[in-house]
This record gives sequence, C-alpha cells and structure tokens, in this order.
Amino acid sequence: MKQQTLAGFERYETTPRRGQFLAQMVQIVPWAGLVAVVEPVYPKVGQSGGRRPIPLERMLRVYFLQL
Repeated sequence: MKQQTLAGFERYETTPRRGQFLAQMVQIVPWAGLVAVVEPVYPKVGQSGGRRPIPLERMLRVYFLQL
C-alpha cells in the first residue's frame, strides 16, 4: 500500500498572526535607511576588546516590537 501524501493541503495553510505582523513591519519600516542613520553612533568593539554589541538590525527590530 502506498503512503498518501499531503499534497494539495497547502491552500488550507494560514499565516499566523506573528508572521502577518512581521511581514507588515518589513513593508512599513525603511530598515536600510534606519540602519544607515543609527550605525554611526551605535557602539562598536574597541581596540581593547570587550563584549560585542548585539547586531544593529536585530536590536532595532526588538525595539520596534516592544513599542
């Protein structure tokens, strides 16, 4: 007996609310421009080393999600 596949059920798949929200946020927020504005003043690793800061784009996305 052949195993049945789930082909054809893709049309019933829905995007979760979180996915919809993130897709809207990508469309609304001009990420490239925002990163270009903030990057000059965002902390960087100095000559003496130290802990690396969180990547700028990730930090901005977390900040906007909190708002």
